[in-house]
Amino acid sequence: MRQIKLAYRDNDRTPVIFCIQEMARKHYDLEIRVLQIQGTADYEAALFAGSCDVLIEHLEYLFVNAEKRAPVTLFCAPSIRRGAELVVSPRINRLEDLKGETMTVRSSGRPHTIALWLRAMGLEEDVRTVVVKDGEVGRWGQWKKVSSGDSAATFMDPIYLLPALAAGLKVLPVHDIEVVGHFAQACLSRYPAENPELFRDYVKAVIHALCLIKFQRESALEISAGEPMRLMGIQDLAEMSRQFDCIARELQIRPYPTLEALRNSHEVAAVEYGAGELNPLTFWDLHWIKELDDEGFIDALIKKLRA
Repeated sequence: MRQIKLAYRDNDRTPVIFCIQEMARKHYDLEIRVLQIQGTADYEAALFAGSCDVLIEHLEYLFVNAEKRAPVTLFCAPSIRRGAELVVSPRINRLEDLKGETMTVRSSGRPHTIALWLRAMGLEEDVRTVVVKDGEVGRWGQWKKVSSGDSAATFMDPIYLLPALAAGLKVLPVHDIEVVGHFAQACLSRYPAENPELFRDYVKAVIHALCLIKFQRESALEISAGEPMRLMGIQDLAEMSRQFDCIARELQIRPYPTLEALRNSHEVAAVEYGAGELNPLTFWDLHWIKELDDEGFIDALIKKLRA
């Protein structure tokens, strides 16, 4: 069977990844070898070192590395939102209440997106931000600074939300900004050129997985309740179901990025990684998705899986 090595870093990605793997095996005669690469240095070197064929993760660091090492292609964006919830102190009831307050910001996971959000909300000059590492409070534990009264708000991945709510904090519904999100994918530009049919079938498997997650929840959840559930350290099926729904909610079936998402992601790359003044479109090639879309492949999948 033909094979693609797919690498990722955080186990939060595995429900989508293992659905891709199953759709590739079942429908496209394609084996996806799933590789977790945890260390930041090793992860960021993986594509250039030949450790993998495709990456699925945050990819802004590639904007710098591609200039120095090898041309890189980003080819799909299943999520174009941060998908984070604004968690606030009980005394905060509206955005205006954040003026003059402090917001705790997680040091990893593209912290500059918080500055982008504050700017979009007109709060950039009115809210002080303090960066807190996971090592100080635990993974996604920045809510503890809100609970203690050290700050008034923080953004959280909804997967990790329950302890914050149990501590008496609340979610303040707010408008999100667009950014190329968790499940974007990249490869070396030469890889699809050298493996055109293989790569096209891989893109088909990605879109098939997105449709499965959206339209056949129980089948996709069954896949996620296997190895992904173990890797995510979840013991309870109800909790796996909740986290699966949090992930599924942010996915789009036609994985095109928007101009706003591209612009914001490029600013993150410039601020956090020192990316130069490159046109963000330089890195994107959406023709595989566009061809499949124009051919009716996506519409046919939607019709089939909705039936």
